[in-house]
Amino acid sequence: MIRIENLVKSFGPKRVVDGLTFNVERGEVLGFLGPNGAGKSTTMRMITGFIPATEGRVTVGGYDVAESPLEAKRLIGYLPEAAPAYPDMTVHGFLAFAADMRGLAGDAKKRAIGRVVELCFLASVLHQGIDTLSKGYKHRTCLAQALIHDPEVLVLDEPTDGLDPNQKHEVRNLIGELGRTKALVFSTHILEEVDAACTRAIIIDRGRIVANGTPQELRGMSLVAGAVTVSGHGVSADKLAALGRVEQLDGAWRVYPDSRDASGELVRAVVDLAAREGWRLEALRTEEGQLDEVFRRITLPDTAEQ
Repeated sequence: MIRIENLVKSFGPKRVVDGLTFNVERGEVLGFLGPNGAGKSTTMRMITGFIPATEGRVTVGGYDVAESPLEAKRLIGYLPEAAPAYPDMTVHGFLAFAADMRGLAGDAKKRAIGRVVELCFLASVLHQGIDTLSKGYKHRTCLAQALIHDPEVLVLDEPTDGLDPNQKHEVRNLIGELGRTKALVFSTHILEEVDAACTRAIIIDRGRIVANGTPQELRGMSLVAGAVTVSGHGVSADKLAALGRVEQLDGAWRVYPDSRDASGELVRAVVDLAAREGWRLEALRTEEGQLDEVFRRITLPDTAEQ
């Protein structure tokens, strides 16, 4: 549904997006991650046709965004960064305006407004002025306009920004539901949202893709992925060292396998060693990997991955 080929955006001499290539299929929820200034919002603006690309090509539903902008944009629902809306309108008035702009009228318009009001929990503020809303409700209102025409493609820039924990949970669940039938891209700074809502994630840094995979694949890039953490009475670091590199933690030890493929053999070896030595184990687990560690390691300046 979304195809991006060698996408570049330059502002003067500065190249903000530098040759991105990736696809998003129907039924896929793609998390778009990166530090501030990485080029996430700029990329999303080019996908939606809000700004033109310097080089490269974006197609949505088979339509080139630059050559057939109206056809492409009809398929897109877009929540921009900071969720802009007209402050002098009521919530209902703004949604009615968005429906008009999307070509909805009569009963279809009424049903569309009712659907997004229910989806985004806006019934209690429906006739309230947008300028009087909390940040969370303003964000929900702008999300509702992105959904008003039931688009096939959703591009959401920080959709949980400004929401309280309960509201974030609701929006993540909504993203998961919508992603079953649509192609959905959303940017976030919150790594837990990758596990909560994404089928795949891309991390970009300085305009380039530095990681692309499922949440499980990204965790597998962690330096601790596959390591075995063990604690208990009698556990000896010297004995564990025969199995691999050992790191002492607070009240526990972590053993690293020689390779990621050897993690299953390592945990069995630790269990066998504990049985032979008579250790009374209190905890034993194989580490899946840490997304925050992967993110920091591949996006910090002057690291080997860059």
